[in-house]
Amino acid sequence: MATSGTTSFNLTIDDVISEAYERIGIQSNSGHDLKSARRSLNILFSEWGNRGVHLWKVELNEVALVAGTPTYSVPSNVSDVLEAYISTTPTAQNNTNTQDVTLTKVDRSAYQAIPNKYQTGQPSQYFVDRQITPTISLYLTPDASTYTTLKYYSINRIEDAGSYTDDPNLPFRFLPCMASGLAYFLSQKRAPARTEMLNRIYEDEMVRALREDGSRTSVYISPQTYYGDGV
Repeated sequence: MATSGTTSFNLTIDDVISEAYERIGIQSNSGHDLKSARRSLNILFSEWGNRGVHLWKVELNEVALVAGTPTYSVPSNVSDVLEAYISTTPTAQNNTNTQDVTLTKVDRSAYQAIPNKYQTGQPSQYFVDRQITPTISLYLTPDASTYTTLKYYSINRIEDAGSYTDDPNLPFRFLPCMASGLAYFLSQKRAPARTEMLNRIYEDEMVRALREDGSRTSVYISPQTYYGDGV
């Protein structure tokens, strides 16, 4: 039996909107309905930002350290910083002599409690101030003598649903979740009687998608041994 031989199926924004309206039992052709659905899709993507880490939006960033400067801006599309380290070389110059040192993430209270935030030396901690445009503050303030580059893994925002002919900024495994999520969001405005059912479907799809989005690694389980006291 012949097969397609392709694995490139995807949905455009327009396809997602059509699928969602079909699931709530409404055929929509008006420009207002399309704009309303695209707005709901962008709100859905924002809601996903509260659901945890999406691996396809994790990105390695870097910035050159400046001696005596503790705080550095990050791109506006960054939601949070997951891990950070300092390095002796920029990524483009990595070689066998490159040395990296992992930094410990601290919260606002711990960073605020540091009495002299401008004490210079080799940084060992970092604090992420999650404003609209986040910043990273290092302690100790870098002297940039040996370790010259800050490298960090960020979790970035999902790109907006732009043109109706654009592809959504997500992997294929999240397509079912996106369609059911948009149908749930639209039902709140157009088909309230279906909202509860569509919510259950959406949450079920989300659980499966997030579980599949995990990183598979080896797991080692060691039995715990108890020794009696001889009594």
